[in-house]
Amino acid sequence: MTSPFSLAGKVAIVTGANTGIGQAIAVSLAEAGADIAAVGRTAPTETEGLVKATGRRFVSVSADLSSTEPVARVIAESVGALGRADILVNNAGIIRRADAVEFSEDDWDAVIDTNLKSVFFLSQAFAKHCFTNAQAGKIVQIASLLSFQGGIRVPSYAAAKSGLAGITKALANEWAAKGVNVNAIAPGYIETNNTEALRADANRSRDILARIPAGRWGEARDIGGAAVFLASAAANYVHGAILPVDGGWLAR
Repeated sequence: MTSPFSLAGKVAIVTGANTGIGQAIAVSLAEAGADIAAVGRTAPTETEGLVKATGRRFVSVSADLSSTEPVARVIAESVGALGRADILVNNAGIIRRADAVEFSEDDWDAVIDTNLKSVFFLSQAFAKHCFTNAQAGKIVQIASLLSFQGGIRVPSYAAAKSGLAGITKALANEWAAKGVNVNAIAPGYIETNNTEALRADANRSRDILARIPAGRWGEARDIGGAAVFLASAAANYVHGAILPVDGGWLAR
């Protein structure tokens, strides 16, 4: 009997897969059986080696998602190289930190464009591909604890991730009956480049750790299993969910 978590025969497009959470998701999906199209600005050399070690196919798609210019090409190149596209993981994102009273318009636009605008239009392009080919699809957005909370000194990031939670629900409402599942994962405090500044601040790091019931910062691989679940047949009746993977932070 085939496992409901198997991704054998599927192709997953993962943005921002060169490091951190994106890399961990790409490898987890490959371990579950999916071939991987890794999308990003820099060559995902390490990710390629890890994916190929699982026996799965891999292609790198060079794209700067700070604008919507490469959106159509991302889908076309992924399908052209691997023959199909069944899963989209919108992981690529950036963060800018400054006091709200000093926050610049350039930093606001950069975060919103990458973390929200490009995510919407890449989701749209992927859904069009699914509808045109009369196939099911799974979209997994990478949200944040700041989809629920306000954060400190990251107003554009909080706005983008709160907006992403809304988009996840809105797209699920429209596409659930058409065979495309749209859900999101909200990672907690994970040891990645994005949280380096927090971990380097002894007081902030201590305060954060004290609130996490699991008693540790998360690792990128902690997000992989949730991504496999939402990308698999096991989640066929899951639509518009925002799944926290946060060590219990939101339960505190």
